[in-house]
Amino acid sequence: MTFKRSHSATYLAGLLARNLARALQERARALGFAPGQFPVLLELWSEEGLTQKQLVDRLDVEQATLANTLSRMERDGLVERRPHPSDRRAQLIYLTERARAMEDQAKQAAEEADAAELAGLRRFERELMIEYMRQAIERAPQK
Repeated sequence: MTFKRSHSATYLAGLLARNLARALQERARALGFAPGQFPVLLELWSEEGLTQKQLVDRLDVEQATLANTLSRMERDGLVERRPHPSDRRAQLIYLTERARAMEDQAKQAAEEADAAELAGLRRFERELMIEYMRQAIERAPQK
């Protein structure tokens, strides 16, 4: 069997993810965040005061990766850690005012990145592609 990259979902998804991240990076830099921080911001815009463990579970990332991301976000003034009221080992993650203020612009930047990368597709094709992606993710075996 001959492996064809142009027929490999794994290969194509990786390229698309890289292209989308690059498109978001250009827009995010002006706002003061990195594409890798966007999923964390989305979770915290939805619900603040989560523990690092809750974020790891929701984002399905490695603990060390999230710890590094949160450290950079804290350094850059996007999040702050507060003591957990009942678990001395845990900290709660909250957005700063700066991060809260950029929510609409950051979401708009992501929409613009999507539109730029998928510009050659008709609306129904974009919607169908996103629906297929959502279905594939939902059907993937859980850890």
